[in-house]
Amino acid sequence: MSIAEELSALRDEALDAVVSATDLDSLEAVRIAYLGKKGSLTAVLRGLGSLSAEERPAAGKLSNEVRIALEEALTQKRSRLESEALASRISAQAVDVTLPGRQRMPGKRHVIHQVVDEIVQTFVGLGYEIGEGPEVELDYYNFTALNHPADHPARALQDTFYVRDLSGDRAVVEGESDVLLRTHTSPVQVHTMETKKPPIYVLAPGKVYRRDVADPSHLPQFTQIEGLVVDEGITFGDLKGTLEHFVKRMFGDVSRVRLRPHFFPFTEPSAEVDISCGICGGEGCRSCGGEGWLEILGCGMVDPNVFRHVGIDPERYSGFAFGMGAERIAALKYGIPDLRLFIEGDMRFLRQF
Repeated sequence: MSIAEELSALRDEALDAVVSATDLDSLEAVRIAYLGKKGSLTAVLRGLGSLSAEERPAAGKLSNEVRIALEEALTQKRSRLESEALASRISAQAVDVTLPGRQRMPGKRHVIHQVVDEIVQTFVGLGYEIGEGPEVELDYYNFTALNHPADHPARALQDTFYVRDLSGDRAVVEGESDVLLRTHTSPVQVHTMETKKPPIYVLAPGKVYRRDVADPSHLPQFTQIEGLVVDEGITFGDLKGTLEHFVKRMFGDVSRVRLRPHFFPFTEPSAEVDISCGICGGEGCRSCGGEGWLEILGCGMVDPNVFRHVGIDPERYSGFAFGMGAERIAALKYGIPDLRLFIEGDMRFLRQF
């Protein structure tokens, strides 16, 4: 076979291969097979030097024509395959604008924050100020200044989270005072009485911490709301009237209030406050254990010893205090049987509020 016939056959073969290529990878394989360093056409071009002087010009011209034809065919085919690949990607990633959009659920405050806001607004409407304090407290403010003797059960390690230093010893500051996570927001009341002279009407909402195992009625971290009133002539009747107003605002006008004698170290006399069951109206049912009443908070008249710790004259001033858990108020308000539902983050539950 002459060199001209060989080049003609090679051209036809290469062009057929270009036409048969179905993607960019197979087209690149064709280019390497014919125009690469070890390609078929490259091998023929290297053999031109062995031709006679008479054959070389014609063979050289023909080989260039074959190379140019093959390169043009490769370029055209590559352009077409790239266009097809782009069209395919665009089609795969296309957005059907005729489809309805995906609705995003609007955000809202957590149900506990909603209840706290409702409680705060009730007492702000009565003229109360909002007090804040640190969640990491000194033993003095959490216990001692609130008339807790050293052997009071609330000081036991099973009830309180104490802060420890890196050596494992309990952290000590300001004259052997233990540092702890506050177990109630009552320290805010002490700070307020230290810095503000009566009359005092303050509400103290915030997080508190206790070494409780989470169960349907207990959480190791929860939101407590405490109130304090200090003024001249404050009586237990003022306390009862205030709490009745709060209960009716929170649970409705049909709710009734009952106070039961109790003991708290920082109030005397002290009481537990119950409200009539919203399901049976006080008649007794499974929801209230057949008693007709549900406990919601503790309260009492401020103990004179608490006033003495902060330099307030108990002969001139009197006052009352009360405290409630926002989670418990929310559970009673909405009929939630398990406090753990408030902290599990299940959106199916939280979207109800």
